[in-house]
Amino acid sequence: MTLPRSQAAPKPPLHVLMAGPRGFCAGVDRAIKIVEQAIQKFGSPVYVRHEIVHNKFVVQSLEAQGAIFVEELDEVPPDAPVVFSAHGVPKSVPAEARRRNMMYLDATCPLVSKVHREAERHQAAGRHILLIGHEGHPEVVGTMGQLPEGSATIIETVEDAEAVQPPEGPLAFTTQTTLSVDDTAEIVATLQRRFPRLVGPGKEDICYATTNRQAAVKAIAARSEMVVVVGAPNSSNSVRLREVAIRAGCQRAVMVQRGADLDPAQVDGVATLGLTAGASAPEVLVEEVLVRLRERFTVTTEEVVVAVEDITFRVPPMQRPGR
Repeated sequence: MTLPRSQAAPKPPLHVLMAGPRGFCAGVDRAIKIVEQAIQKFGSPVYVRHEIVHNKFVVQSLEAQGAIFVEELDEVPPDAPVVFSAHGVPKSVPAEARRRNMMYLDATCPLVSKVHREAERHQAAGRHILLIGHEGHPEVVGTMGQLPEGSATIIETVEDAEAVQPPEGPLAFTTQTTLSVDDTAEIVATLQRRFPRLVGPGKEDICYATTNRQAAVKAIAARSEMVVVVGAPNSSNSVRLREVAIRAGCQRAVMVQRGADLDPAQVDGVATLGLTAGASAPEVLVEEVLVRLRERFTVTTEEVVVAVEDITFRVPPMQRPGR
């Protein structure tokens, strides 16, 4: 029998620690604006090579505005504008676009472009590059695609760093921008021990947003019985947030893409829950999780801020995208 509202059992309390910063970074925000402004400027459809960022909600929102997502350039009509994703692309992609006289816009995150230029400088100086990152990730594919074949070796783990046998001669390292800060430090330390003359980047390659979000997760995980990360399973920075939460001592850490993916019953018995979002997840999805939790709990929230981000990246002019 359903009790009248006045007799219904009160919802148990749940205190939610909100990681700050969380969600969109400057590079993701810029990439999405490039697609939106291209649609406004040129009309739909605007084609996008690969997911502009790794988030299904973002992709579907842009599709509703007139974007069409494709895997390769041969799926794009010759007279249609195409945008390259925030993860960066091999040099062969814009070269092919130019060969076909296509209209294209490059939404590569400026911090990823920094890694590309860095890798090119090391290669031009005669150094073999040890690229710390996840093989097959679009960002790593893009960075490898800036270099002649055979001029870089991918290092994924400390075990790889211990085992790698690079060619004789000078060495340098670069990294994917969305790695675990702690894991990468261990890999770099291993490489520097083995190769004392190894040259590194002038400024760390792991981006400010990745670093800040991982620091914020450490801060909330230490006080939480459970952590929820809003992000896509193919989003490297989101997956790292869950790993960081576990390593920081919170053994119950789950990833959801949006509020509907979370079963509130999973949270039964939890008094304090941590909540964060990967750099490609918009704040509206965090709000969805809170709405879902309020179905079962009386929710209070607390912002736990470890850094304030005020970085923005300029959107390139739309008048004459690269032809």
